[in-house]
Amino acid sequence: MDAAFPTQARTVIVGGGIVGTSIAYHLAGLGQRDVVLVEQGRLSSGTTWHAAGLVGQLRQQAALTRMIRYSTGLYERLEAETGQATGWKRCGSLTVARAPERMTVLARTVAMARMQGVAVEPISAAEAGRLFPPMRHDDLLGAVWLPGDGKANPSDVTAALARGARAGGARLFEKTRVRAIETVNGRAAAVVTERGRIACETVVIAAGQWSRQVGALCGVAVPLHSAEHMYVVTEAIPGVHPDLPVMRDPDGYIYFKEEVGGLVMGGFEPQAKPWGMAGIPEDFEFQLLPDDWDQFEILMENAIQRVPALETAPVKLFLNGPESFTPDNNCLLGPAPECEGVFVAAGFNSAGIALGGGAGRALAEWIVAGEPTDDLWAVDIRRFGRFNANPAWLHDRVKETLVLHYAMPWPNRELESARPLRRSPLHDRLAAKGAVFGSKMGWERPNRFAPGEAAAPPAYGFGRGPWLAAVAAEQRAVHEAVGLVDMTSLGKLLVQGRDALAVLQTLCAADLAMAVGESRYAPILNRRGGIESEVMALRLADDAFLLTTGSGQAVRDAHLVRRAIAADCHAVLTDVTSAYAVPALAGPRTSDLLGRVGRSRLSDIPPEGSAEIEIGYATVRAVRRSYIAADGVELLVPTEFAAGVYDSLAAAGAALGLRDIGFQAVDALRIERGHPAWGRDIGPGTTPAEAGLDGVLAFAKPSFTGREAAFAARAAPPAQRLVHLTCDLPDDAMAWGGEPILRDGDPVGEITSAAWSERLGGLVAIGRIAGGEGVEQPGRSYAIDLAGRLLPARLAIRPFTAAEAA
Repeated sequence: MDAAFPTQARTVIVGGGIVGTSIAYHLAGLGQRDVVLVEQGRLSSGTTWHAAGLVGQLRQQAALTRMIRYSTGLYERLEAETGQATGWKRCGSLTVARAPERMTVLARTVAMARMQGVAVEPISAAEAGRLFPPMRHDDLLGAVWLPGDGKANPSDVTAALARGARAGGARLFEKTRVRAIETVNGRAAAVVTERGRIACETVVIAAGQWSRQVGALCGVAVPLHSAEHMYVVTEAIPGVHPDLPVMRDPDGYIYFKEEVGGLVMGGFEPQAKPWGMAGIPEDFEFQLLPDDWDQFEILMENAIQRVPALETAPVKLFLNGPESFTPDNNCLLGPAPECEGVFVAAGFNSAGIALGGGAGRALAEWIVAGEPTDDLWAVDIRRFGRFNANPAWLHDRVKETLVLHYAMPWPNRELESARPLRRSPLHDRLAAKGAVFGSKMGWERPNRFAPGEAAAPPAYGFGRGPWLAAVAAEQRAVHEAVGLVDMTSLGKLLVQGRDALAVLQTLCAADLAMAVGESRYAPILNRRGGIESEVMALRLADDAFLLTTGSGQAVRDAHLVRRAIAADCHAVLTDVTSAYAVPALAGPRTSDLLGRVGRSRLSDIPPEGSAEIEIGYATVRAVRRSYIAADGVELLVPTEFAAGVYDSLAAAGAALGLRDIGFQAVDALRIERGHPAWGRDIGPGTTPAEAGLDGVLAFAKPSFTGREAAFAARAAPPAQRLVHLTCDLPDDAMAWGGEPILRDGDPVGEITSAAWSERLGGLVAIGRIAGGEGVEQPGRSYAIDLAGRLLPARLAIRPFTAAEAA
């Protein structure tokens, strides 16, 4: 350890586990030598040292799979680079299935792995038994084999990363507790430790389960909570050898790996046990929690069923080590929106060893480049709000999210704990009409309206379920009459001031120098030309704009806008999401309904324009635009008027066929119309040209972020292309997104959004395929791989009409 304690550094990393040392290692590798890491205990002494060390490559999000695949390569080469062993062994892994539904999951896993370039092989139960001899397999239906998976020694990997970081110029200090993080004008300025103050430009909070406490030192909310995680280590067991693969039995909530001739067996029990409600002790270094055999009982029972030798094998160690978990089971990476210069890398949900190498590289690149170099929205800390860091809410939520590791990954699964959190002023009225609620960014939102279903337990499945009739009826209402959807959860950001237009013109790729009352779709690009976000911009006055964004993007987009406001700019952003309810009308009878509740009709409002109109006793702003129909309006209603406006619309609309619409129908209708959803169909890795959106870019403007890259992308052959698909669905089959698209039998892309279309009488989907030249060339055949079933599909660049799809 370095003797001289620094008084300044470019970057200070708080936390010396595998993630913190990985960030230091990768910053040094990028030429950032002025890096200091401080650890309150000793390296790896918090959570890292007692991690099981499993490294499974495949994840739902391709970016996370790329992270882990990078980790495996890094761990493999670190010993030669640093001289420090990592314990890495590419032993492969098995996942076995007890239930038919799990076999469907495994079939989807095989398709997804092949699409992402991960070696995979579906195998029989007997073949799985030969690969893992101690396992009983006569009650299994099958398995998948991933030969590139493996395991590592967490403490050794951390030591190797630390050695590599030091070799690159980083300085690491153990036994150095942080007492304060100083800020000046909303920016990180210094880290104050027990050994002295370090002035700095950037602070990285990589303090594991202490990260929420460290974040509080500078007003940063870090939504994670600790829970107990237990495993046992046995004495030697016959048939167990050093090359034994990792084995996961998710139907039993358990995993196994070899260790010194015995087995490590742990898992993720159905009801987790949160820990550390009063805060995590600072001196909790290389410590464990008391054994809890009652909590572990269900895992042990299932493990004995899978490996009968465990019934008599002596247990030499019961290990109960707390780890931190997040509200959605994905880690937290990226800049803290509350304080410039502060980054977070925490909440790894028992996947810190697998993700550590790749996450360290990703965050280091983010710090150096000023933006992520991959699509990291799934792990971006800005997907959460400050309210998500409420300890009571987190305590209840992590009981459920821990088990998601091995729970059946049902499509459209809704988390049930710690709800309701945020409610629209229309919530009670919608509930009375049989709304089946889902949750987005804490908002309770109706998925569909089905009075009988609303009171019953969820009926999940991989095919079409009992939801179909209600969702189909809602789609018909929008096609034939008028539908009303509560879109109050949309983020609403008010940008005001003399320089408001100048700020937005530089940030957004569309031309926002429009007349007062006009609205426009406005992508926000990154420097690579990718779609970093998208907003609908409404000009309220010469010096005021209202930006409407997706329900989950408000925190992130507010941060993007605030970062674009220079210190000397006369502009300010205010999040006014809660100030307005947004009942939206869509369908051919929208104009008739407006005429019945007031004096205005749809024709009185120009397309993409807005006007103040009367609805009953209230005056509201109507914006003529719709995500889901040719005719529609979004009504910006001050919250206190929302109930009265809804009642007026409901009373007058009854004779016109008005129907309340949930977000499942909204999704189907927007896919039909060809509107890509940010975060699913498009994102930071998609250029407007690839998405067919380059027509909205204002290249005539002298500059906007990403202009040059977007211009170059428009002229070059596309690396990928957004496409539209439709196909017949046999029986009760259904696609949900993530399914491979095959062209002439070869995988060329994936489904990004899918829904049942009542108008088309089958599946309607949006997808991404590689390239884009000759997509609709005659003679080419397309299919969708639906868990191993190949469904012939029609594919086109433009959305399908009913006639085209027939």
